[in-house]
Amino acid sequence: MQLLLALSRLIDAINARIGQAASWLVLVVVLISAGNAVVRKLFNISSNGLLEIQWYLFSAIFLLAAAYTLQKNEHIRIDLLVGKLSERGQAVVDIVGTLLFLMPVCYLLISFGWPMFIDAWNSGEMSSDAGGLVRWPVFLLIPVGFALLMAQGLSELIKRVAFLQGLIPNPAIKSNDPHKEPV
Repeated sequence: MQLLLALSRLIDAINARIGQAASWLVLVVVLISAGNAVVRKLFNISSNGLLEIQWYLFSAIFLLAAAYTLQKNEHIRIDLLVGKLSERGQAVVDIVGTLLFLMPVCYLLISFGWPMFIDAWNSGEMSSDAGGLVRWPVFLLIPVGFALLMAQGLSELIKRVAFLQGLIPNPAIKSNDPHKEPV
């Protein structure tokens, strides 16, 4: 189990770095959006490429930060029933949900997303809008984002099982120290 916990820590570290880097894309999107608005108002010119890069970056933010959000236990949950369970019961629900829902959905989206990326790459697919961008980068985000989410799901499974075995504290409980990384 110690080897699996080391794998979990590695996955957590990778997704933390990617998630933190993706958070900087919000600033990039704001700067592009503001710059595009200013140029459009002052000079009455606009660019479809700038609009599309905003959409691409929004996609990157959500797809690349989804695994980090799962790691931080910040995904939206409906705790109406689960909130009444013990910590161990909640861990079991997390394990079952990850195995029955998260992992299969990630697998399907990777399976469907990869061929879309390959097709866009091979064909050099471009936006149909004048001045639009190539499409393969945004198609690549789909399998990459869901692969990161699937890896984080594996990490969360490892941590929940280790918690149930009494090897680590409950990984679902947030630390009061914002600088302390989870186990």
